Amino acid sequence: MIELYYWPTPNGHKITMYLEEAGLAYEIKPVNINLGDQFKPEYLKISPSNKMPAIIDTAPADGGAPISVFESGAILLYLAEKTGRFLPADPRARLKVLEWLFWQVGGLGPMAGQIHHFGLYAPEKIPYAIDRYTNETNRLYGVLDYQLADHGFVAGDEYSIADIATYPWIVPQKQGQKLEDFPNLKRWHEAIARRPGTLRAYEKAKPWSKQPTVTDEGKKILFGQTAAVVKR
Repeated sequence: MIELYYWPTPNGHKITMYLEEAGLAYEIKPVNINLGDQFKPEYLKISPSNKMPAIIDTAPADGGAPISVFESGAILLYLAEKTGRFLPADPRARLKVLEWLFWQVGGLGPMAGQIHHFGLYAPEKIPYAIDRYTNETNRLYGVLDYQLADHGFVAGDEYSIADIATYPWIVPQKQGQKLEDFPNLKRWHEAIARRPGTLRAYEKAKPWSKQPTVTDEGKKILFGQTAAVVKR
């Protein structure tokens, strides 16, 4: 059983997408980031960076004690290695998947996250910041569009954790982008959206999606924290 510590954000969707695709049994443990659940001492034992998502695998492959994993990319890699699904065994193909997985967690996620922040949440609209991250996100969409021109999926011809990591972060309406400008990306995005695992994952999000992902009070909790919040 996988215990999933979750909130319906792009990084949260990654893990439900994987779990639904792989058919793993899991239980959602909501982490309400608006209320500061991510800073609770018991949660920091699982996710010391006070970020969501995290998991606890109560039945790891080695038969030992439960294993906790934080960081969405690490979780996807852990689950893929546990199940043998959506990560090729061939070393060269595996490397391609890992390249694009790290591209997402080190590039697309942080850059798109910054435009979410400065475009949607920042109390002051700073044109330089909005332009900087909108343009960088546009560049990254272009990189992905070029890659998908010759491939059915992000890392090649097979669906993988690179696709699962990337899909929830393609949110054009929040990022100042138009999918019509990126025809290969648009084709891929629409295909992933139709997958039964994707549909089930986003359906699972509905109980918590009825409330805003970030409220005004939540902004005070989420933004501007210092080292004090992670002291045990």
